[in-house]
Amino acid sequence: MRKIQYGVAVSLDGYIAGPNGESDWIQIDPEIDFSAIWSQFDTLLMGRRTYEAATRRLGRAAFAGKATFVFSKQLEPKDHPGVTIVSELTHPWIQALKKQEGKDIWLMGGGELFRKLLDLGEVDSVNITTVPVMLGDGTPLMSPPYAPTKLALLTHRVYKSGSISMTYELKS
Repeated sequence: MRKIQYGVAVSLDGYIAGPNGESDWIQIDPEIDFSAIWSQFDTLLMGRRTYEAATRRLGRAAFAGKATFVFSKQLEPKDHPGVTIVSELTHPWIQALKKQEGKDIWLMGGGELFRKLLDLGEVDSVNITTVPVMLGDGTPLMSPPYAPTKLALLTHRVYKSGSISMTYELKS
């Protein structure tokens, strides 16, 4: 069965976006091999705000060759060719996606979607790259309510830029 890996950049003070969705604080680190990361996945999951930010920053062509699912009750499918708009996240839908043949699934950014999938028990690993910046406000990595989630460190790497990538698996 395919695994869902949550991949996200986070500020040192725990935010994945600024108060208005800003991501300009996330700088491309030349030491990080994004091609190698990208090649691990054939399916992308993201919420509406992450999708809109990613298309502004990278363009729609960035998702070419990947099955891309955007969770939104607001977006019209006809306005977003090449992606599948999903209006409701359900446990059976995610289970069916994970059972399909293919590479692992990348859950990109998006604290709310991460929280929903985490609550459903469908996140298999978390890859966090901590960027050496403090925002003071914004979208938190983990939205309420309080619900401790135990993790086990699989790998880590410290970059010259001061960024630190850590991959954790969820503990039962």
